[in-house]
Amino acid sequence: MKLITVIIKPFKLDEVREALSDIGIQGMTVMEVKGFGRQKGHTELYRGAEYTVDFLPKLRLELAIADTLLEQAIEALCTAAHTGKIGDGKIFVTPLEQAIRIRTGEQGDAAL
Repeated sequence: MKLITVIIKPFKLDEVREALSDIGIQGMTVMEVKGFGRQKGHTELYRGAEYTVDFLPKLRLELAIADTLLEQAIEALCTAAHTGKIGDGKIFVTPLEQAIRIRTGEQGDAAL
């Protein structure tokens, strides 16, 4: 099993969710986060005063998936979240030792 953590632009969420659903991934956790990478924020004008927005709004998705779906999931995420502009996001893949469904007690891939 793998845990995929994905940082994307907020307006790409529906496309990403649909792409993952199409390959059989049923669940994910979505968190609203703020951050920056190479994009390093931007300046805005508010009531005549210029100020810098250092942290940009992003979404963080977490998906627990079976090893067999890893390559398909990465491809779907890259395609759906891509805009070609700076700040498209990142994908992090980490090993997941155990998953347990609390309601039924199912473990491993069955719990996903």
